[in-house]
Amino acid sequence: MDYAFAGLPLHVLLVHAVIVLTPLLALALIVVAAWPGARRVLWLPVLIGAALLLPLGLVTIEAGKWLEQRVPPAPLVQEHTAQGEDIVPWLIAVLVLAVVIAVWAIVERASRHRTAASGGGLSRGIRVAAGVVLTAAALVIAAGSTWTLVQIGEAGSRAVWEGSFSDEPLGD
Repeated sequence: MDYAFAGLPLHVLLVHAVIVLTPLLALALIVVAAWPGARRVLWLPVLIGAALLLPLGLVTIEAGKWLEQRVPPAPLVQEHTAQGEDIVPWLIAVLVLAVVIAVWAIVERASRHRTAASGGGLSRGIRVAAGVVLTAAALVIAAGSTWTLVQIGEAGSRAVWEGSFSDEPLGD
């Protein structure tokens, strides 16, 4: 497959979406995990976003491998490429947690309807405990995915820019 678009390597275009969307979705996971009102409204958009982020990340990695074969070999490029796939488990974790939160949101909704109809539903203790567990998981995934993304991005930035610019202006 050709991973170029409008004369540019697709990797350099897609990577920006992954860099923005991964922490954004991680933050959204924290919000929907910790705040029941947000969960009632945002669980579906967060689930859809997480379901799209994983294939986007995988395509970005494949586009990076394609690009690596088209640039001169360099240790910094190899380091970046070696780290690139480290984000995959975190993207999977984002998706899995989004699914768990979606299921919990549906369970909560059904419980609210049962409570309104017959007085039976989830106890406050269960709802609070689930919220705490989901929030803790979201915080771990947000920190891990963002840290991994920063490490990969740092290696990529060094591969592209280290030694390719002057400390002083080149003149007019």
